[in-house]
Amino acid sequence: MKTTHRALLSWPLATVAVAFACSAQAQMATGTTTTPQSRDMNAQPSSSASTGPRQMYSSDSFSVVPYSTNGYIGLNIGQPDWDIPCTGGGAFGCSESNTAYNIYTGGMFNQYVGAELGYVDFGKFERGGGRTRAAGLNLSLVGHLPLGAFNLYGKIGTLYGRTNVSSNPISGLATGKRSGWEGSYGVGVGYQLSQRSMVVLEWNKYNLDFADVGRRDITTTSLGYVHRF
Repeated sequence: MKTTHRALLSWPLATVAVAFACSAQAQMATGTTTTPQSRDMNAQPSSSASTGPRQMYSSDSFSVVPYSTNGYIGLNIGQPDWDIPCTGGGAFGCSESNTAYNIYTGGMFNQYVGAELGYVDFGKFERGGGRTRAAGLNLSLVGHLPLGAFNLYGKIGTLYGRTNVSSNPISGLATGKRSGWEGSYGVGVGYQLSQRSMVVLEWNKYNLDFADVGRRDITTTSLGYVHRF
């Protein structure tokens, strides 16, 4: 399982690294083309210093999501809640994972609707003398409601989840790996720190399939940071 788990983790980290490199290159290009005329324009009410909702959207900005603009990357870290019973007899300890993280990138089709692709790791659940692990790739449609410096949003999509259940043979728990597409949805609120950065608070629910208990939900409550390209 360690090999599979690391393989799931390696590609999203590489994607984020490439996205950061593209963001840095775009910012350098912007910095080299600044002119006195553009500084005069920034002094107007519609300048980038304004925190109005329309200043957060640019129809010609970079995005790694096809057919979208105004791209961004983000990292959320939070608390998972597994809807899985702590079974396996009193002889074994039971400890639910206390950390989940989500690495993601997204883009906007217009000011109010966008799409997001991410990797979610729910950590591990110690039970039955073994470990239950869960992770997945998530694709969501995202609806935004800009409110000045704040941004309310909702997500609905699908998760390609992978789970692995191991246990002590005497616990009686079924073991094995499961994978497949299941539903996901969530809501959140963001606060704009600057033209390119935002902090977010999110709640999400994901449905996954486990070898011993079948389909169960995992919910996460997390804090995150979003950087716009």
